[in-house]
Formats: sequence, structure tokens, C-alpha cells
Amino acid sequence: MANPITDPDTSWKDAGSDFIRSEVAGGGVLLAATIAAIIWANAPFGDSYFTFWQTELSIGFGDFSISDDLQHWVNDALMAIFFFVVGLEIKRELAVGELNDRAKASLPIIGAIGGVVLPAAIFVAFNRSGVAFEGWAIPMATDIAFAVAVLALLGDRIPSGVRLLLLSVAIVDDVIAITVIAIFYTSDINLVWLALGGAGLAFVVVMQRFGVTRIAPYVMVGMVIWLGFFESGVHATIAGVLLGLLTPAKPFNGRRVLETLEHNLHPYTSFIVVPLFALANAGILLSIDIVREAASSSIFLGIVFGLVVGKTLGISLAIFLAERLKLGVRPAGVETAHIWGIAALGGIGFTVSLFISQLAYSSPDIVETAKIGIFTGSLVSAILGSILLLRKGRPSKSKSHSEAK
Repeated sequence: MANPITDPDTSWKDAGSDFIRSEVAGGGVLLAATIAAIIWANAPFGDSYFTFWQTELSIGFGDFSISDDLQHWVNDALMAIFFFVVGLEIKRELAVGELNDRAKASLPIIGAIGGVVLPAAIFVAFNRSGVAFEGWAIPMATDIAFAVAVLALLGDRIPSGVRLLLLSVAIVDDVIAITVIAIFYTSDINLVWLALGGAGLAFVVVMQRFGVTRIAPYVMVGMVIWLGFFESGVHATIAGVLLGLLTPAKPFNGRRVLETLEHNLHPYTSFIVVPLFALANAGILLSIDIVREAASSSIFLGIVFGLVVGKTLGISLAIFLAERLKLGVRPAGVETAHIWGIAALGGIGFTVSLFISQLAYSSPDIVETAKIGIFTGSLVSAILGSILLLRKGRPSKSKSHSEAK
């Protein structure tokens, strides 16, 4: 077992390995929760699915309480924890990962940009105006858990550099998606509440400067920050991301705070929070008529083509262009066919795509159509990516040996 203080490099590698293992297993639980939600919603007692998640829950006392249904408590409160861990992952990559060096970061950054611009453009081509246009960001997202889980199923035929590039692209994708949510999916802003959230963030910095290491004070201030953002109109999950980014990446009073938090919280978000989110949001009514009607919708077409075509072409062509312009270098062992494969896997949107669809649309019927599009696009992308990667596989030993010479 590596000592995180005396052997920091090994410690960070262990953290990355733990992250990948947790994502792989979490992808399986997420898939199970999604299937459970669909079965529950379409069962003879399917009404109980919608009734349950629409149950009101109040937390607090009297005028100092918040009331919302269970689905929104999951989306607004529990998902803030998920986005906090996303913030930690981003901070780790910026500190010691593939994004801490311009030469290493250029390729995944440019690939991710291509992978969000083209899908959004394709969606807008299908939905140029009106309510439908509001979902333009839905096909921009990549679900790390599902994408990494698909790679894991392909086994050791896939070089480690491929996983590295996919993770880096997906993490940059998260940064862009979070920024889009904060800017474009924010309702009317209450500056007083937003000031409270901002003051809480500043207080976190002050506590760090004074060397506060106990977790409890940060949790209490974090709850105030969440409340400030929740009431301000800026989506409350943004508070989680900002707190993650404020977490010290270097040892803090002899403790690796970021590594410890990520190691301890990631299993909870992978095995509880995100599956609960899927259970609360993935339940849709499916029938031949519903699917046929959805498939003829411009929203459905925009999402499916955005995820499958937009991600595949956007990520891969952006990477190839970056290489042609000598703006970045691909990781060792990654060949052209691998890039096409991971670009296709980038079309597995799911978690964040579902999240954005809830923010973009208020009509349940439109949300249902968007969900069907997300499911379809993500499934096709997973199959397409797997086929492309399996056709390439791992370079033969003889070829690798000759290349080394």
C-alpha cells in the first residue's frame, strides 16, 4: 500500500485506478437502476412510480423550510454531491492528471470542444426555434460511468492510452456541460441569495487559510452555499462543482484532502446517488405508439443524430485537426481506429443528458420524448463504439516490438 505523504505520485495513480474501478462497477449499477425504472413505470402498478417520485417532502421548520417532490430532491440535492465529486475529478486532472500540462491537455480539450459544438449544431439544425430549441445542450454530454464501463467490457484488447484519452475528453466535456448549465439553464437570479452562496465560498477559502482541517465546519458551510445557490436561481448543483474546485490538491496540513474525499465519496455517488437519479428520472412509458410518435419528433432526431453522428465526427475530426496543426499528441498506443471508437463512445450521454433535459423542458411529454432520444442515441453510440474498438483491438506483440525498434 502506497503512503500518500511520502509517495505522492503513486498515491495519485492509485486514486486514478480506484476512480476507474468505481466507474466500471458504477456503470453496471446505473444500468440496473435504469432498467428497474423502466420496468417499474411500465408495470401494471406503474402509476405508483410517478406517484412516489412526485411525493412532496419538506425539510426545515415553518417558514424556514423547503418543500419539493422526491424527484427534485434527488436532482437538486443529491446530485450536488455527484457534481462535487465531478469538481474533485476536474481538480485532480488539472493538478496531476492529463490536463496539468498544455501538451498533454491540448488533444482532449480540442476533441471535447468538437464533441460539444457539432452535436449542439446538429440538434439546432433539427430544432431551430420555439420550445424544442431549449434542449440544444442535451446531446453535448458524455456519461463517464457508462463509457468507461463499456471499455472495461472490451477487456485488455484496448490499450491503456485509449482509456486515458476517453477519460480526459469526458472530463473536459463535464467542464463544458457544467458551464453551459450555469450560464444557459439558470432562471431569474436573486442576487441576495447568490451573494450568500458567494460569501460561503469565500468563507471556505478563509477557513483553508487558517488551517481548518475538520470536516464538520466545511459541511455546514457547504449546506449554506447549496441553499444560497438553490434559492438564487442558479442551479444548486453548481455549488457542488465550485466546492470541489476549491478543495486543495496539494497536501493540506499533512493530509491529502482531495484524494481522501474523492476516494471516500466516489463509491457513494457511483453506487447510490447516480443510480437513484436514474431510478427517479429514467422511468418512461414505452409502447409502440409512444415510441413511433417520439421517433417522428424533431427533438428525438436532434438528440439521436447529435449523440451518434455529432459526437463521433466532432471528437474524432477535432482530434485529427489538432494533430495536423501540431497542437497536441495522442497517448501511447492510441491509433486512428481507436480515436473513432472513443469518439463514438462519447455519444453515451445518459446521466448529464437526462439532467439537462429536465432543466430544458417543463412539459412532461417533451421530456419523455427527449429521454427516449437519449436512450436510443446512447445505446447506438455504445454499440458503434464497441464495434469500432473491437475491430481494431490491441496491437500485436510483433508489431509493437518492431515499432519499438
